[in-house]
Amino acid sequence: MTTENQLAKNFALIGAGGYIAPRHLKAIYDTGNRLIVALDLNDSVGILDRYFPDASFFTEPERFDRFLSKLKRANTADRIDCVSICSPNYLHDAHIRMALRNGADAICEKPVVINPWNVDELAEIEHETGKRINTVLQLRFHEPLVKLKQKLASAPAREKVDVELTYVTRRGRWYDISWKGSEEKSGGVAMNIGIHFFDLCIWLFGAAEHHEVHLHDTRHMAGIMELERARVRWYLSIDAADIPKPQLALGKSAFRSLTIDGEEIEFSEGFADLHTVVYRETLAGRGFTLADARPSIEAVYQIRHSEVVHPRENAHTYLRR
Repeated sequence: MTTENQLAKNFALIGAGGYIAPRHLKAIYDTGNRLIVALDLNDSVGILDRYFPDASFFTEPERFDRFLSKLKRANTADRIDCVSICSPNYLHDAHIRMALRNGADAICEKPVVINPWNVDELAEIEHETGKRINTVLQLRFHEPLVKLKQKLASAPAREKVDVELTYVTRRGRWYDISWKGSEEKSGGVAMNIGIHFFDLCIWLFGAAEHHEVHLHDTRHMAGIMELERARVRWYLSIDAADIPKPQLALGKSAFRSLTIDGEEIEFSEGFADLHTVVYRETLAGRGFTLADARPSIEAVYQIRHSEVVHPRENAHTYLRR
């Protein structure tokens, strides 16, 4: 375990059986903190044995909530300082409220909420309780992308750059049956797998000004996003057929690419420990806030509700194949 320059904090975790939970568990462990209790509706949570075998575990949210409340009232050494939220997207708002109501901060997996108006409501609760809500925008810590931002910041002012963003990550048939395949529950492809990349583009190139959507179905989305300093042609897919053959030959299940004025930055690697970096920065008071998350949530909401138009000659390369 890594020893951090801080007092150990007590964590609770919601969604211990989910896809992203192992990264949060590892981050809690690597930053020298304790997991006191975890929650998941399913009991396939053997991953807890790898990091926190002594953690309490509940499958019922009501009993989990009561446990947090008892710890708060007793004010014991096990009182929860922070709740990590790895639950389905549509439950994030409720679980953040549960955390703050029980006197804990929240670190919430992306997207912190699906609808922009929920950001405003959570900001009010954050103010009322004095507790913090942070989210995971780990691409802002990815080394090649940090260097790119520095390079862009030092470059002289110019007309908008031409950007092509491609993200393909293979998902099987289970995806469509699960909550992730429900637009209402996950926010669809643009929100569930795209939110990090829209946040990345806004972080790199400034505020979103206009959106145009060329493709929108349950497994693919594509369009153009006009930003202050860039025109971004983007393509998102969970279809394995969209992974480039060289990547498939190497056994890769995902492809991430950002091309700026014809120069490609391929960043499919280097994600393993980014959650630990996010936790370390968050616990040091340098985490990503609701204000940081808001622009991409608003952008994705607009994209999801945009009318699909026929792509012109400036569409993403994948649409012109």
